[in-house]
Amino acid sequence: MQYLLDTHAFLWFINGDTQLSDNARALIESPFNERFVSIASFWEMAIKLNLGKLELDMSFKDLYRELDKNGFRLLPITAAHTEKNVTLDLHHRDPFDRMLICQAVVDKLIIITADSQFQNYKVKQVW
Repeated sequence: MQYLLDTHAFLWFINGDTQLSDNARALIESPFNERFVSIASFWEMAIKLNLGKLELDMSFKDLYRELDKNGFRLLPITAAHTEKNVTLDLHHRDPFDRMLICQAVVDKLIIITADSQFQNYKVKQVW
């Protein structure tokens, strides 16, 4: 299966945070699953770091190393993803989460997220 980690799921996983559900952790750790982290998540984390709304126990550059260390693939934003955003209902107004939803829909990925607002879209999610 192919999974897209929401930003919080990625951070909670690499930090060993207990807020990550056991099910999410098992899916992320399974060698049979392909796991993606969106470049939109890195953009979101960079902005939140700059605003002082996020603190990390590592450097921002080390976040990219965590991708390789854990076998995650970085998912770029494509024209198809931005085109989907034009027609996406406005249930969720966070631009980063909207992009993750678009990526999941276009690329047929299952989102690993605790965000209940994702349920308003025709996207598969697990937690």
